[in-house]
Amino acid sequence: MLSIGEFSKICEVSTKTLRYYDEIGLIHPDEINPENGYRYYSIKQLSKMLFINRLKSYQFSLEEIKAILGWEEDQFEEKLSAVLHLKKREIQEKLRTYEYTLKQINSDVLNLENGISMMSYLNKIEVQLVETKPMHILFTRQMLSSDDYALGYGKYFSKLYETIATEKLTLQGTPITIYHSQEYNPAGNDTEFALPIKENIKGTRELSEELCARSVYKGPYSELTSVYAKLTEWIENEGYEMVNSPYEKYITDPSQTTDPEDLVTEVYFPVKKRS
Repeated sequence: MLSIGEFSKICEVSTKTLRYYDEIGLIHPDEINPENGYRYYSIKQLSKMLFINRLKSYQFSLEEIKAILGWEEDQFEEKLSAVLHLKKREIQEKLRTYEYTLKQINSDVLNLENGISMMSYLNKIEVQLVETKPMHILFTRQMLSSDDYALGYGKYFSKLYETIATEKLTLQGTPITIYHSQEYNPAGNDTEFALPIKENIKGTRELSEELCARSVYKGPYSELTSVYAKLTEWIENEGYEMVNSPYEKYITDPSQTTDPEDLVTEVYFPVKKRS
């Protein structure tokens, strides 16, 4: 048996953390002395603790690790392989994001060294006034927090595509997200996911013909806030006002590219001339 201090030293986990892991049911001491409360761990628990540390290094949450430890032994390896593949994709996506951020920083540094404003890229975002055509859309509307968006897009669009396949509907365009909330709220935003289709069935509606200020942006979704700022500025300067919820059309399927810079998104602000 190993004292909690010895176990802590070998696994490089503080005794405070070990007590917390015991409290949440992640790993319990093999023995607790009833007289003095001293905690002891068995040698065989070393591998379990190292396994927990390894999963933590892969960015799994303690809640996820606890669930993994509770899997049935006969399915353990298969399920572990599946979640590791998912985590690998997550980390690859984060790496791509960091690579893009580094590229941005290098560009900003170069601009500053040449006397160019760091925000000069906003001048490259073009705005056009367009008349959109009416669209019949299959939609689902959800309240999503900021943390929900990454998973939400895939989840809700997948359900819409599944409905199209099941009902044998006719797809007539690329995915659309419509933002109905009047202001940004981290706790939840009124978000509509839609796919243009031909048929008029339950769960569909018309997206009407409108005059819109539109920008086409090529780059990662994280930069779309710059497009929104540019469109808002253009609307003010040109004497227009918003009349309906803004929306995005995803021209590039994100599953078809590994480079965020290849993503093409159209952003629409329905407007009218200010009276």
